[in-house]
Amino acid sequence: MRTRTTALSLLVAGSLLAAVGCAKSDDDREAAAPTEPRTVTSVPGCGKGSWTDPADLSPDRKPARCAPDTPAPEPLADERSLTIATGTLSAEYVAPLQMAVEKGEFAKENLNVDLKVLPTPDALPLLAKGDVDAQWAAPEAAVMNGITSGFDIKWTAGNFSPDPRSKSGLWVRLKKDETAARVPMAGRKLGTMIGKGSVIAYPMNKALKKHGGGLDEIQFQQLGSADVLTALQNGGTDSAWLLDPVWRKVDGDKRYAFLGGQPQAEPLGGLLFGPNLLKKDPDAGVALLRAYIRTVNTYFAGDYKADKAFATKLAKLLDTDEDVLLSTPPLRMDWEIRKGTTDRLQDAYRAAGVSKGDKVPEKKAVDRTLYEEAVGHK
Repeated sequence: MRTRTTALSLLVAGSLLAAVGCAKSDDDREAAAPTEPRTVTSVPGCGKGSWTDPADLSPDRKPARCAPDTPAPEPLADERSLTIATGTLSAEYVAPLQMAVEKGEFAKENLNVDLKVLPTPDALPLLAKGDVDAQWAAPEAAVMNGITSGFDIKWTAGNFSPDPRSKSGLWVRLKKDETAARVPMAGRKLGTMIGKGSVIAYPMNKALKKHGGGLDEIQFQQLGSADVLTALQNGGTDSAWLLDPVWRKVDGDKRYAFLGGQPQAEPLGGLLFGPNLLKKDPDAGVALLRAYIRTVNTYFAGDYKADKAFATKLAKLLDTDEDVLLSTPPLRMDWEIRKGTTDRLQDAYRAAGVSKGDKVPEKKAVDRTLYEEAVGHK
């Protein structure tokens, strides 16, 4: 599995290099030139609570928020057509983008946004080349390897962190005399539909180390989404990474224990921008983030599932069963990026054997300035 995953990461990075290398032009070189600092002004409705210290990693940190319907639209003089690639349109973490389209929040900025379903390996070369403008994904190993190769891709906004009640994450089938507080994990099999190059490697490694394991001390079993739970229940695997709402099937069963999930108050994904919105048209980039942030503040600021009418509408928008949607706690939508997240992710990729060489410095992988401008933070 390690060889297969490493090869996949290198293949994606290689395809990025080939795609972008062939696309170089005078316009691309000009776009890569340093840009002048942008003017940031205060934004009505976005006060002190609209920004938090990136270094605050407290699990109970409250996410940044503006007042509903803010920051107000500042429509661009000319309409821009933008394409955002996303791996799915049915997952709950994509809901703010779906709702922004549904409620016309992008249109209020004079943006014509197309959400295009594309797997991450397919979308990354297009993002680096400028054929898509943004990607709703995460700084996975393939992304960091691409940045190492010199591509102008940056993580520009977060997406969510889990509710404290969520148990999406690492579950283990307990053996005799084992408890959730003491489960030796070294040498056990772990079933997951997510590869070692995913951002989930970070919380997975963290949970394993608490129990004498680590990504380099377990046997990975790559399974289909429908097979992970079955393998855990029938003994085909010792442990599994269970996502929403699958973990509800074993929650409360004393034969299983939850060992940990994504860190609270630390988003691990969100919007990735390529050269189009980073350098060629940052005004459109800020406008896109303004619409996204306004959507969060208006519709996802708190427990959005407590509103029955909204939950019904959201389930329809995501094309999912309403009871399934309501079976798990709401996500804590969060557009900010914590300090050091990309460093911690890269540590996990190294432990998993899918990344080598020097770390990508955070300043090369993360750009907080555009969402800070959108809320008026200097």
